[in-house]
Amino acid sequence: MSSGLLSGKTSMITGANSGIGKKTAMGLAQMGAEVVIVCRDASKGEVAKKEITERSGNKAVELMLADLSSLASVRKLAESFKETHDRLHILVNNAGLIMGKRIVTANNLETTFEVNYLSHFLLTLLLLDSMKVSAPARIVNVSSGAHFSGKMDFDDLQEERNYSAMRSYCQSKLAQVLFTHELARKLEGTGVTVNAVHPGAVRTRWGDEAGALGIGIRIARPFMLSPEKGAETPIFVASSPEIEGITGKYWEKKKEKPSSKESYDDNESRLLWLVSTKLAGVEA
Repeated sequence: MSSGLLSGKTSMITGANSGIGKKTAMGLAQMGAEVVIVCRDASKGEVAKKEITERSGNKAVELMLADLSSLASVRKLAESFKETHDRLHILVNNAGLIMGKRIVTANNLETTFEVNYLSHFLLTLLLLDSMKVSAPARIVNVSSGAHFSGKMDFDDLQEERNYSAMRSYCQSKLAQVLFTHELARKLEGTGVTVNAVHPGAVRTRWGDEAGALGIGIRIARPFMLSPEKGAETPIFVASSPEIEGITGKYWEKKKEKPSSKESYDDNESRLLWLVSTKLAGVEA
């Protein structure tokens, strides 16, 4: 049943047809928010929408389709949302994957980098105006403890020279935290906050496309957290009144924690911002 805490608030969650994304959407719906779930697959999205609606008792659940491996699809998503909504109070950038081999998208970008980071960078910037007029509003970037092993290689961001599934994944999650810190600085005084979260090692379909690495991930799944448990921190950071106004932080187990040393490198976060605007084709 709905608690009403988020009554009158509009939220968007990417990658919401399964795993952490679906449970986060469920949690926000149970608090009374209008929930827009973003999914790539229409049939899976409809199943998720039906389940969230029925279990939350909240009829304000909407499905929007987007493929985060396409910047054009992300632009279409933002345009479609703004045509029908004039407010956005909560954006949860959750969708993510890890690829066993290097595959490039239609934008000639490495898939992990584009899906996990750059598409969310673009989506966030395209929706910022809607969030500013909705302030107080919150952006939640679902990162990972894997970012501690990440290293930004600006000479080979697309892993053209020597692809590694795990290295690419860790780099994409570090990029999310660097983006969080830089965006928090740029949003000072707007009433829009942005924070990164580590949901924990969660038992989801993450790793299904990771090739040989995925075998190890599947073996480890019985020892991982449930999606419900993994969604607790994203839900907390998206909704808790006690952290109103807190921005630019990294959260784990609903507690603020230090992120990696590299993630606090202001020069690196500024360089990533510049590179990202160029790759995404936006001015910011």
